[in-house]
Amino acid sequence: MKNLPSIDLNQLWVIKFKAYHAFFWAAYHLAWGVAEFGLVALLGMFDQPQSFIMFWCFVVLHTLAVNFNIYFLLPRYLEKGKLTQYIIYVSAWIVFTSLALLTCFFLTAQVLNMSMKEFCGITDVSFSALFHFHVTRVFPATAGAMMLGMSLKLAKNWSQAKKRQQKLEKEKLETELKFLKYQFNPHFLFNTINSIFFLIHKDPTMASAALAKFSELLRYQLYECNETQIPLSNEVAYLENFMALEKLRKNDNFKVSFEVDQQNKGHLGIASFILMTFVENAFKHVSKHKNKVNWVDIKLYFDGDQRLNFEVINSKSQVDVAVKEAVKYGGIGLKNVRRRLDLIYPEQHDLIIEDLGNTFRVKLQLDLVELAAPQMGQEFLTEVKR
Repeated sequence: MKNLPSIDLNQLWVIKFKAYHAFFWAAYHLAWGVAEFGLVALLGMFDQPQSFIMFWCFVVLHTLAVNFNIYFLLPRYLEKGKLTQYIIYVSAWIVFTSLALLTCFFLTAQVLNMSMKEFCGITDVSFSALFHFHVTRVFPATAGAMMLGMSLKLAKNWSQAKKRQQKLEKEKLETELKFLKYQFNPHFLFNTINSIFFLIHKDPTMASAALAKFSELLRYQLYECNETQIPLSNEVAYLENFMALEKLRKNDNFKVSFEVDQQNKGHLGIASFILMTFVENAFKHVSKHKNKVNWVDIKLYFDGDQRLNFEVINSKSQVDVAVKEAVKYGGIGLKNVRRRLDLIYPEQHDLIIEDLGNTFRVKLQLDLVELAAPQMGQEFLTEVKR
């Protein structure tokens, strides 16, 4: 059996030349006829050939006139900001179309061997009678159809422009989010590689353990980096691995506290790596006292069902210029995470960053949402452990 040739609907003349608009204008004039004369009277009028012809004269000429306006005059003048020219041309076009209708009535009456009074109710063919019929009947009907067609076209253009704008904004935000995320990852990798390099000279055994932890972090990034929302438990496990890696290269007088109260919140999701910058900054800017304890204190708990509280406090030297500059100017990492929070959690987060002299404090509150498939996070953790 031979394959039937495919039909391109856009090449059909009904579609190509917008001829299907005639059905809309036929319904439009029928509605006006019902409103003006009533349904029974209108159906009775269609028994008369002149009424039927007049109806289709209105439909055909109005279809052509409106299409010319919305597909030629609008894009050529109005959409290009040529308002004065558009008003002049569309006004002239309305007058021309209404006069064409009068001409059509006159010629049809001649063909049917009828007077204008019998055909359309004009008492005589004088200028004043034709002008009155034109001003009171034909011109308003043509102008109304033209304005309606223009309004529908402008509404459609506005709707399409709005959708395009929303699509562009969405694509822009997605691109910006990807840029911020990928800008973060090299920054983290650079710091971690430096830590391992430091351990290679200090303690090869510790360096080997650090490299194993580092491989787990890389596997996590490989699986999670493309996800917009990940299980909170995955993010917590990632932070724990990072802290374990950092503790390997710290001195004995360095203490880390990580208090997690998830309250069986594994069904909640969070943007990947959104907490990491704050933890990384805490380790980067923690004090380096030799005669007293240097510490990082991290707390994660919930206030209500889905309100996450994340607090990071680290000890610091009062003369730590880097920390002061980070607070004053934001730092690359903090700027990125602020931007990501604004994009992903608009009006759904509170971020406080404080330099308290001997300590540096960050407190973040997020409104989390439930994951569609929370089991995915558990499957990933099982894969990582393998």
